[in-house]
Amino acid sequence: MLSARVIEESSSTTKVRKQSGPSGGGKDKPPKKASENGKDGSLSPAGQSQLRAQQLALVREVEMNWYLKLCDLSHEGTTACITGMPHRNLGKSGLRVSCLGLGTWVTFGGQISDEVAERLMTIAYESGVNLFDTAEVYAAGKAEVILGSIIKKKGWRRSSLVITTKLYWGGKAETERGLSRKHIIEEIVRAMTHVINQGMAMYWGTSRWSAMEIMEAYSVARQFNMIPPVCEQAEYHLFQREKVEVQLPELYHKIGVGAMTWSPLACGIISGKYGNGVPESSRASLKCYQWLKERIVSEEGRKQQNKLKDLSPIAERLGCTLPQLAVAWCLRNEGVSSVLLGSSTPEQLIENLGAIQVLPKMTSHVVNEIDNILRNKPYSKKDYRS
Repeated sequence: MLSARVIEESSSTTKVRKQSGPSGGGKDKPPKKASENGKDGSLSPAGQSQLRAQQLALVREVEMNWYLKLCDLSHEGTTACITGMPHRNLGKSGLRVSCLGLGTWVTFGGQISDEVAERLMTIAYESGVNLFDTAEVYAAGKAEVILGSIIKKKGWRRSSLVITTKLYWGGKAETERGLSRKHIIEEIVRAMTHVINQGMAMYWGTSRWSAMEIMEAYSVARQFNMIPPVCEQAEYHLFQREKVEVQLPELYHKIGVGAMTWSPLACGIISGKYGNGVPESSRASLKCYQWLKERIVSEEGRKQQNKLKDLSPIAERLGCTLPQLAVAWCLRNEGVSSVLLGSSTPEQLIENLGAIQVLPKMTSHVVNEIDNILRNKPYSKKDYRS
């Protein structure tokens, strides 16, 4: 089922237009030797990706230095420096988001009390998280209300936060659901363009759309001079890799769509809590999550638990927990702009936020070790041709 996302940022936030980096194509510059490139004298795909990453990093550094100087600020005074929380661009947009965000699915307005929700948001905010995700369907709209109430109560600057919500399921009536004109003005792209032009949001993206549908939305936007999506929200974890690792990177390079991923612990499966069955207090024990319980006790679920046991020694060697290893594994993918965490207790959130400390330890050797255990690395058509 398709849903569209609305990404809000305070209209008072200063926006910096990206400047083109130096082309490096001066006439007096000698051509690179073939040994530095591919056999035909051109960079290999891996080399091209690395070069693009270096160029983007340089542009971002120049932008940041210029902006800090403009505002008479220093790097030491930024949230990222104080908290140690890395920030990344959302796709190729200028929007900077914390690489870890806090989601509200199941928890806010449902599994946890309002007091616990406030505690979770406070921990996240003080840890440098600026991205909070919700949806109109979460707890029948209550999650959005709780999120907004906490922000107002805490007195946090709206310009320091990025709030994302999703539209589709809405109410019970036929006219309260979907992405039709009655629901949010007109067909999806035109509707989202209107929402942004009216100042109700700064960006928009998609959630659980196929690559073909995202390309179609982009084409419509370009054809009729409207605003295209900047990101896709997709499920991504150790056992769900195809879309984020094969399909979305191609969209990123073609049209700049980034990835905001959810369920890094596979609805708790990777947390290790289901190693000996389904605990009574777990999400899988809830009546409305019978599908999750069936997945856990299935043959495939048992195989996954065995693989998690094989991954535990790697986590121990790196000095982290299995959940922290799983979240850091998601973050090691440079195509992922932000990973949304879903936590029901402060202790769980603090543990998952600790994945930031594990990220520098995710070397190619460690990643290969994990791949050898999982044996589910997806391959693109280019990989097969090579």
